[in-house]
Amino acid sequence: MNLSNIGASKLLQHLFAVVISLFTDLVGLLYPRVCSGCNAHLRKQEENLCLLCLHQLPKTYFWDYDVNPVEKLFWGRLNVSAACAFLHFEEMNPTQRMIHRLKYDGKTGVGVALGKEFAAVLKEKKWFSDLDLIIPVPLHVTKEARRGYNQSAFVAEGISHVYDAPVRTNILKRTVASESQTRKARFDRSENVESVFQVEYNGHLKGKNVLLVDDVVTTGATLEAAGIQLINAGVNKLYIATLAVA
Repeated sequence: MNLSNIGASKLLQHLFAVVISLFTDLVGLLYPRVCSGCNAHLRKQEENLCLLCLHQLPKTYFWDYDVNPVEKLFWGRLNVSAACAFLHFEEMNPTQRMIHRLKYDGKTGVGVALGKEFAAVLKEKKWFSDLDLIIPVPLHVTKEARRGYNQSAFVAEGISHVYDAPVRTNILKRTVASESQTRKARFDRSENVESVFQVEYNGHLKGKNVLLVDDVVTTGATLEAAGIQLINAGVNKLYIATLAVA
C-alpha cells in the first residue's frame, strides 16, 4: 500500500471516529444517562449508578454478623443454611428509588450492577462458597408479561457474574397470581403466598446447593413459600440473598 492510500485510510478512520463521537453526544442530549439513585448525569465511565451513590449505599453489613436479622426471619419456618440482605430499604432513601426504577421503570441494569456489588462483598467474606445454582423468585406469568421482565432475575444475573454459577429461571414457577404484598398487613402476607410455587425438573435440584434471590424481604413469607418447594425437591443447602430488607 502506498503512502497516499495509508493517509486516506487514516483520514477515514478519523472521520468515522468523529461521526461516532458526535452521534453519541447527540444521543446523550436526547436520552441523557442518569444515575438511578440520584438522577445526576452519569460520566462516561459510570454505568447505572454514579460513584457517589455507589459509595453511599445504605449497606446492612449483615455479612459480618454471627447471626443476622434476615436469618432470624426463617427460624422455625425454613431450613436456611445462610441468608443475607445487601441494603436497608426505607421510604425516601436511595434504595427505594433504585428498586422502584428496577421494578417499574425498566432500569434492569441497576439490578445487575447491585447484584455484582452484593456478590463481590459476599464472595470476599466467603459466603455461599459451595454454590451450584441461582434461582430468582419468579413472578406469575401474567405479571411478568405486563412488566416485561422479572426484576429479581437481573439481581441474580449480577450475582452470577461474580460467582460463576448459572441462573435457572425455568425450575421454580409461580402458579397463582396472588395479590401484591405491598399493601397487605404483615400478618396477612404469609397466607397470601401459601401454595403459589411449584418446582419443575426436580432432578435438577437433588443434592444441589441453591441460592434463592429476591429484591426485597419484609416478613420472609414469599421466600419461605418458595424455599419450602425447593427443599422438598431435594436441595442440599438453601441459601437466600435479597437486594434489600425492609
